[in-house]
Amino acid sequence: MKKIATLALVSLMSFAANAGYVVIGNPAGVDAMSDAEVKQLFLGKKTQLANGQPAKIIELNDGNADRIAFHAATTGRSEAQLQSAWSRLVFTGKAEAPTQVADYTAVINAVAADANAIGYVDESAVDGSVKVLIKY
Repeated sequence: MKKIATLALVSLMSFAANAGYVVIGNPAGVDAMSDAEVKQLFLGKKTQLANGQPAKIIELNDGNADRIAFHAATTGRSEAQLQSAWSRLVFTGKAEAPTQVADYTAVINAVAADANAIGYVDESAVDGSVKVLIKY
């Protein structure tokens, strides 16, 4: 049974990884990001945006298939590794945990409302209230 579940998850991740994720930001925030910056921010290794402002990370909820696929493609971390890393950072006071939301609409709304927020969505979900910082 465990093998079936693992196979299903890998298949889902492969399908979701081809979805075309983009990291989005507020139009009043930074203009672009590099792969390295995205990885550092979403792993909590960096807490400031390129403009010197504190970053507010917007994530999909733990266990969300798109969250798992995004991190597999950008940070190379599994869900368990992410949760462990963020728990350590929050416990030691080195970083503030990302805000978690249920879906892409909530990600877009949160990013549009805060100039220092960044998040990720499927490229097809992007609207005029946010700007694309990098594509995957």
